[in-house]
Parts: sequence; structure tokens; C-alpha cells
Amino acid sequence: MFIAQVLQTANDSTAVLVHRNSDLFMKIDPFGIGMTVIGYSVVFIALLLLYIIFYNLSKAMTLNVKRLLKKEGKSDEASKVEEISGEVNAAIAYAIYLYYNELHDQENPIITINRVSKAYSPWSSKIYGLRQYPR
Repeated sequence: MFIAQVLQTANDSTAVLVHRNSDLFMKIDPFGIGMTVIGYSVVFIALLLLYIIFYNLSKAMTLNVKRLLKKEGKSDEASKVEEISGEVNAAIAYAIYLYYNELHDQENPIITINRVSKAYSPWSSKIYGLRQYPR
């Protein structure tokens, strides 16, 4: 009982606070241009940060591999990572696509429709679909 009263009071105060803040924001930015600019800025900054993280992730991983090879005593020249061109990546992706498409069974695309000998069915009866007009 006490917890329900506390939750109801918290919900009421939150609703009042949200209503008051929305009225204040409506006075400051009546057309929503500021909110739009803030929203777009947050999205583009997040995308920029993700780009920077993913761009530098491969460099960090190669540095880690080089460090491990150096501890083992192997030379850095043997561990050089050769980058594969886009054409080679596309050819590999297409080969994998073709391989997975050939795994499925080839089905016969011919569809046959057989007429049922029993013509009457309550599902196709029109008398159940029409209403009687009362006079």
C-alpha cells in the first residue's frame, strides 16, 4: 500500500515536471529547429566516432600481432599483412554466394491445378454470404 502511494506520487510529480519542461521548451524553440539540429548533430557525431573506432581497430590488431611475433623471435617481414583488392573480395563473395545457392534442391516450377469432382461446398455457396432483405 505504501509503495503504491509512493509510486503514484512519483508518477504524478514526473508528469508535472515533463509537462512544465515541454512548455518551457516550446517557448524557447516553437518550430523545433533547435531540436532538429541537436538530433542530427548527435547522430553524425556518433557515426564519426564509430568510423574512427573501426578504422583504427585493424591497425591496433596488426600492432598486437606484430608485438606477439616479436616476442616469439620471428621477423616483422614475414608477418606483413598483404591487403586484398576489392575485385578479389568481390570474386570471393560471389563464389560463396553461388556455392550456397547450389546447396538447395532444384524444384520443379510447374504447378498443376486439378479440378475437384465435388462441385458443391459450403465454403463456395453464395446463399450463406447474402443477407435476406427484410420487407
